[in-house]
Amino acid sequence: MASLQLAHKARATASANPSARLYRSIVKELPRVLTIYDIDMPLKDAKDNIRAKFQQYAHIKDDRVKGMLVEKGYMDLEETLLQHKQRGHLLRAFAGYIEPSGSSRKRLGKDPSIDEQFARSY
Repeated sequence: MASLQLAHKARATASANPSARLYRSIVKELPRVLTIYDIDMPLKDAKDNIRAKFQQYAHIKDDRVKGMLVEKGYMDLEETLLQHKQRGHLLRAFAGYIEPSGSSRKRLGKDPSIDEQFARSY
């Protein structure tokens, strides 16, 4: 069984700012992840999305919660690199980049044009 054990390695090396270390690890592996999962997204947009995910939890003050989020981040990165996730999982994580497929591509917006209504029927 393949194992990277990124979280264990990160725990072994003491760091003043573990969340910054996690961010650097993710950004370092991002081009590889986009290639492995064949995600057609500019690297800058992917980095911006990752940065937004980190900023979403910037208000957290409790060290135990921060530690838990960092551990979860390393686990997610490891699962991604070991290809335990599917492409759709990553597309969902990169909000706004979900490709419509199946029945969702036939959904109409709020005020559909006549062309959209026609395209929906096929």
